[in-house]
Amino acid sequence: MDTINSEKLELIVEEDLLKITPTRLDRWLAKKIDSNDELPALSRTRLKQLILNGYVMQNGQTIRDPSAIVKHLQKYSVVIPEAAQPTPIPEDIDLTVIHEDDSLLVIDKPANMVVHPAPGALTGTLVNALLAHCGNSLSGIGGVKRPGIVHRLDKDTTGLIVVAKTDEAHQSLVHQFASRVIRRTYTALIWGSPAKHVFQVDAPIGRSRKNRKKMAVVNNGGKTAITNFEVLERFRPAATLVNCRLETGRTHQIRVHACHIGSPIIGDPVYGSGKMREGVNNELKTNIKLMGRQALHAGKLSFKHPKTKEVCCFTSQLPDDMRSLTELLKTNLI
Repeated sequence: MDTINSEKLELIVEEDLLKITPTRLDRWLAKKIDSNDELPALSRTRLKQLILNGYVMQNGQTIRDPSAIVKHLQKYSVVIPEAAQPTPIPEDIDLTVIHEDDSLLVIDKPANMVVHPAPGALTGTLVNALLAHCGNSLSGIGGVKRPGIVHRLDKDTTGLIVVAKTDEAHQSLVHQFASRVIRRTYTALIWGSPAKHVFQVDAPIGRSRKNRKKMAVVNNGGKTAITNFEVLERFRPAATLVNCRLETGRTHQIRVHACHIGSPIIGDPVYGSGKMREGVNNELKTNIKLMGRQALHAGKLSFKHPKTKEVCCFTSQLPDDMRSLTELLKTNLI
């Protein structure tokens, strides 16, 4: 059996069919790892680099040839080095600050902004902007002077996000998320017209077995995920404006659940399949393409203030692109 720990994967070639169809090491590793939900997602490109850098061993001997042919019953060890954490730098980026005090900020995040620096997005993020905005008002959360990100929005999801400025606020907000005290409601434009006016989707979410870069509703091994939907306006038969209230906070939760019920979010490049629905005219199709993102907005946020213990409620209006799309849907379906 294959085993895994935090630093090393131990894999054995069990496929006797390889005698008939020779397979490269990098290709076999990628397929082997992708087929096991308990193993971390590693692309073939990433695995090839690990091989070249000496992180893969065959029966205890380092092997640096990605094209080496694997053989039945060979044993391979793959060491996954811990990724270096990028050090964010302050950047003077305009922010829409809805609320700010000594403990926290509430930001209305625009589209096309990543929340936290990561490989491929080390600059231009919300964290970079917050470091410049807050200056010396941040405390040393986790031993590093940085804003406390306690929840995230996808790059192209707009709307409200709360950020801690102190250790105490960070711990309080994390606890509120874990205990589901914080309330978050999103507004979305989805394809189709759900039968019920108010309904709940209670379906566990895990990594997709078909595409490890995506999340999906899964039968086994997923995490509890609950989204409450409420219809606000129907644009029959093509689309519907809905509110989505989260009871849990899984990665891409609303997008996955909307797709699961057959009504993906309009413009979603990952879970919307990229197809336009019937009954949509060319003007509407053009505007959806120009929007260039999923029509999803975090419009309401409420939580208990970490210091005053008062319940704070914030709202954000639909951004211009979603508002314009809504108006077009009212009159230009065919």
